[in-house]
Amino acid sequence: MVASGLTYLVIADDTPEFPAAALYAALRAKATGGRLIMLAAAEPVEHQQWLSIGDEMRAEAHDAAMAQAARHAGEIEAETGLEVDIIIREGDVRDALRALLDEDRTVNLIVLAAGAGREGPGPLVTALARPGGIGGRALPVVVVPGALSKTEIRALALPGVGSGDA
Repeated sequence: MVASGLTYLVIADDTPEFPAAALYAALRAKATGGRLIMLAAAEPVEHQQWLSIGDEMRAEAHDAAMAQAARHAGEIEAETGLEVDIIIREGDVRDALRALLDEDRTVNLIVLAAGAGREGPGPLVTALARPGGIGGRALPVVVVPGALSKTEIRALALPGVGSGDA
């Protein structure tokens, strides 16, 4: 089934704030009849002295990225009922994001979560906030505070639901 609404993109990682972005994006995608794409970047293989070892290392990195994304997607699907499309790319997450946005013109919004710690909002949020962003085409970026509770995320993603305004 092809979704008629917006296509939301989240970048899967192991940060504590990622679930906030994924839940927000899934709730918005479901509410708008859209879809959710989860991009995961597999660590690039640096040393390829032996081709077969490099291939094995690449496969292991891909499998680890897929396992992480599948776990996140499973949690989102269980909570929202929305099926998540997982895309795995090898290399730096910024390069993977740039390539995906160049290839998939259906993506309408990028949803990221900002870190709540002293380290700042995170490298992707910082990169996308700069003039020129990540490169490629201009897209809206929604930044979800990573410290929000699920209840707060639901209230932001689904305004009016449960308050009698719906």
